[in-house]
Amino acid sequence: MNKDRIEEAQAEALEACKAAETPEALEGVRITYLGRKGLLPAMMKGLKGLAPGERAAAGRAANAFKEAVTQALAERRRTLQAPAPVAGGPGADTSLPGRWHRLGSMHPVSRVIEEAVRIFGEVGFTVAEGPDIESAYHNFEALNTPPHHPSLDPQDTFWLDSGELLRTQTSPVQIRVMESRQPPVRVITPGRCYRRDTTDATHSANFHQIEGLHVDENGGSLSDLKGVLAHFAHEMMGPEVGVRFRPHFFPFTEPSVECDFSCHVCGGGGCRVCKFSGWIEIAGAGVVDPRVYAKVGYDAERLSGYAFGMGVERIAMVKYGIEDIRMLYDNDVRFLEQFA
Repeated sequence: MNKDRIEEAQAEALEACKAAETPEALEGVRITYLGRKGLLPAMMKGLKGLAPGERAAAGRAANAFKEAVTQALAERRRTLQAPAPVAGGPGADTSLPGRWHRLGSMHPVSRVIEEAVRIFGEVGFTVAEGPDIESAYHNFEALNTPPHHPSLDPQDTFWLDSGELLRTQTSPVQIRVMESRQPPVRVITPGRCYRRDTTDATHSANFHQIEGLHVDENGGSLSDLKGVLAHFAHEMMGPEVGVRFRPHFFPFTEPSVECDFSCHVCGGGGCRVCKFSGWIEIAGAGVVDPRVYAKVGYDAERLSGYAFGMGVERIAMVKYGIEDIRMLYDNDVRFLEQFA
């Protein structure tokens, strides 16, 4: 291939660069002209058959071809990768009609958290937050959880190589709050939690909780706790919802109770959602164990209080009649639009 033919090929390659409309098309131009089996390697091989005088001129033309095409490819690539002009900016066509963007909708989990913050805020609770990666002390030991408790097992908890863990509950935030301030304490702690649960219709390894804590001088009895949770139930689910309390055990409260709401789907008559019992377990609660106060330096003789914790997804499922927790995280816009 002589000098004139190389210059013609250079002009063709430069036009091809300008005509490429996508990065993929531009890459095709590069492969055609500069690739291992492209035109430039074929040019270089063809130089051997030329006369010495023609070979020198063709060699210079081939080098110029490579430089020009490489530069054209780079410039076109920058143009194709540049962000689209903003409305009203240079190059924007202001005569075009505007594009309609449909309104989004708040996720059911976010709706429940926002509503819970409002309800508890009406009775004096403020919001506190803490880290997702926690120490074993804050997540277990400070909450009076013994070292042989099954929740510490790697089959139940996501342990990290550092010896820390992904928090299994938002109760560690309550410990951090008590470590950092003196009573009165009246907080709720909404947040994400992690447990090694096998995902099914009612369980997930990644979920949300809202926990509450009230500590003060003569500030919290079991009857006070029941009143707060009953108020929450009626505000969140409606005045017709039933509330019941059952004895239970938690390491960090004594006495402890489970709180159930009447099934919002069947009205307490019994259905598949409530396993035909008419009730759905919503929260665990109780009077704070004095040994928890000892961990944070509070005077258990002078102070009293209560704590509670509830699953946000569980409330969302009951409130909106959702039968499978996985539907909350499928990112199906058709499903989420129902809650707009």
